[in-house]
Amino acid sequence: MKSTRAFQPQQSGPASTSLNLRNIEDLHWEMQEVQLAIVRRAYELFEARGSEHGHDWEDWFRAESELLRPVPVSMLESDDRISVRANVFGFEENELRVGLEPRRITILGRKQVNTTETEGGKLEHIDWYPDQILQLIDLATDVTPDLAVV
Repeated sequence: MKSTRAFQPQQSGPASTSLNLRNIEDLHWEMQEVQLAIVRRAYELFEARGSEHGHDWEDWFRAESELLRPVPVSMLESDDRISVRANVFGFEENELRVGLEPRRITILGRKQVNTTETEGGKLEHIDWYPDQILQLIDLATDVTPDLAVV
């Protein structure tokens, strides 16, 4: 029997933002670009070590840390509700896409590079953190995406 548990983001003051849920199939297609970039970078790390086997997880985690910004997540669960909060500091609402499946929340984000024109040319804003988010949050129980409040 499927749970009728609803998903609801936590609210905590003025910094909370509501997002529209995206079609999960479309979001999966968008995720592939990010996943392929991780694969390519992990393979570059493998080759840089002289193609020495046995370090595949190390290469994968290093590639992820170079390309993806970490996203701290907190969850509260009650009898009929799961509330989830993800800290996506530095990202605007239009730079984030969120999908909800019965057992998973997907957060995908890409920061837009801001450029400032000066008399001598263009000056890019430099952010030392990766400009992408790909966070998959597995849920312990089924939720009903149609009942979600975002």
